[in-house]
Amino acid sequence: MAVGDRIKRIRNFRGLTQKELGVALGYDDNTADVRVAQYESGTRTPKEDTLKKIAEVLGVNYRAIYEPTLYAAEDVMYTLFELDEHYGDLHIHTVEDISDPLDPQTHKAVTFNSHLLDNFLSEWQQRKKDLADGFISKAEYMEWKLNWPHTTDDNGKREPPKLWRKP
Repeated sequence: MAVGDRIKRIRNFRGLTQKELGVALGYDDNTADVRVAQYESGTRTPKEDTLKKIAEVLGVNYRAIYEPTLYAAEDVMYTLFELDEHYGDLHIHTVEDISDPLDPQTHKAVTFNSHLLDNFLSEWQQRKKDLADGFISKAEYMEWKLNWPHTTDDNGKREPPKLWRKP
């Protein structure tokens, strides 16, 4: 979800108009709603200090509205929050990982009530297994990911539009 969409969703959740948010951010009364509308539509992108002020005014963590990098655990969490909003039926499970019998571990797993997403994840799981089992190379695995979804074969049910394995 884009920054502007996040701002709009939270602003509406807080029951504020664009003008009220703009005035609270310090914009002139005559242009406050226009500036917020530009942010929400993506016509303008707020700078980092402005995003922090928007987060403060809306009473949310800055990470709730900025564009996540997905390299920090916090960013992954906010992405999962967004997915929960989008799919509406996200579930968190405790699973036992016995991939190393000498060091079994307990982890958290996320599932969605989406057959399409399940199919995508199932194929990805198969590609990871193929890599671990030596059926495909790291280069082939990377090629599959870089060109996805054109490399999908629906778990062997059809020929992919773009070939990614070396003959």
